[in-house]
Amino acid sequence: MTSATAEAPPAGAAGDVTQQATKTTIVFVLGGPGSGKGTQCSKLITEFDDIAHFSAGDLLRTHVKSGTEDGNKVAKMMQEGQIVPSSVTVGLLKEAMRSSEKTKFLIDGFPRNVENREAFEKVMGRDCDFIVFFDCPEEVMEQRLLGRNEGRADDNIETIRKRFKVFVDSSIPVVQHYEAKGKAYKFQATSAPELIYNDVRRLFM
Repeated sequence: MTSATAEAPPAGAAGDVTQQATKTTIVFVLGGPGSGKGTQCSKLITEFDDIAHFSAGDLLRTHVKSGTEDGNKVAKMMQEGQIVPSSVTVGLLKEAMRSSEKTKFLIDGFPRNVENREAFEKVMGRDCDFIVFFDCPEEVMEQRLLGRNEGRADDNIETIRKRFKVFVDSSIPVVQHYEAKGKAYKFQATSAPELIYNDVRRLFM
């Protein structure tokens, strides 16, 4: 079910995200569109009281809707098709973690590329503790996305396959980076969510 390239880290053994006394654990959660990473994150925060779940995309969307000067600048960039600087996304993640009372953080769908990863290390002054990667065949993810009643408006075959290509081209090098460092846990995400979760949860016990 799972292929791990690192020993499970002891709980709370990570560095400090805010340079305060409390130790924190940061976990990047990666997987293609429809791999089920969001479902697994939801299960983790339901079971474990010390875990918080942040989606970089959700934080950006909330920032845009805030109506602040910075939020409006980001909204304009997105409307014009510009890439939002990694420093903006990392800054939002940093503030979300700083404001949380939790000690373990699941960062869902980030980093999307090598530049994101490098920006995170630069802004935070540290790396993640490990990553969780949900490996799933594209045909399975495609079926899941097309079958979602509440799926994205652009969930059609053409756009889905474009999203897959972006993930492979941009995010897989990030996964490979952490595999080489012995900090990646890979789960085959084709089974029922409950079966996958039985393995995932062990990393946080």
